[in-house]
Amino acid sequence: MPFAAAQIGLGFRNEISPRQGLLRVREFTMAEIEHFVDPQDKSHPKFAGVADLVMPLWSATSQEAGQREATMMTIGEAVGQRIVGNQTLGYFLARTFLFLKSLGIKAEAIRFRQHRSNEMAHYANDCWDAEVETSYGWIEIAGHADRSAFDLTKHMERTKIELMASRRLPEPVTITSTVAVLNKQLVGKEFKKDQKLVVDFFANADEDTKKALSAQLVET
Repeated sequence: MPFAAAQIGLGFRNEISPRQGLLRVREFTMAEIEHFVDPQDKSHPKFAGVADLVMPLWSATSQEAGQREATMMTIGEAVGQRIVGNQTLGYFLARTFLFLKSLGIKAEAIRFRQHRSNEMAHYANDCWDAEVETSYGWIEIAGHADRSAFDLTKHMERTKIELMASRRLPEPVTITSTVAVLNKQLVGKEFKKDQKLVVDFFANADEDTKKALSAQLVET
């Protein structure tokens, strides 16, 4: 950690009425980068190289206050003031801004709009859209989201495969946990078709629940 994976390929959608030139088509090329970081350390080793870059940022707070234009500030200031969630997210916002300008898009036709609380995806801690002003108005052309651990967590839940990264700690940490060991033969005889529900309950029970049940067993 950190490490990144990039991919590019075709995307398809059920676009009933293609319009807006090439913006609303049924088939288009998509590209993405997924950058995995330590959730307890979202700094970026190259952030200092872009920290002084002045960018047009239209924050959720500004939008909700009725401000109609983006505010120009350095990405270092934005991260320092927690307008942008962390250095890694800020770094990629800055790199996208530089990339769009390198394509010939004028800086004044670019802005980064933060998702407001009522539109933030359920998986995101922070999300910014790179928008470009066109003849159709401001159009989102790239999204930047801190997706937290949502994707890996869902993969682990469905596949039952451990996808947690590990790191060596300076000092050992001792963790005591309660483990429920069921007599499945007895459970099956007692609960019959509901056996799986009972097994799954104990497999997914949190520590407090298992401790409380253990205490009840001791009392009885």
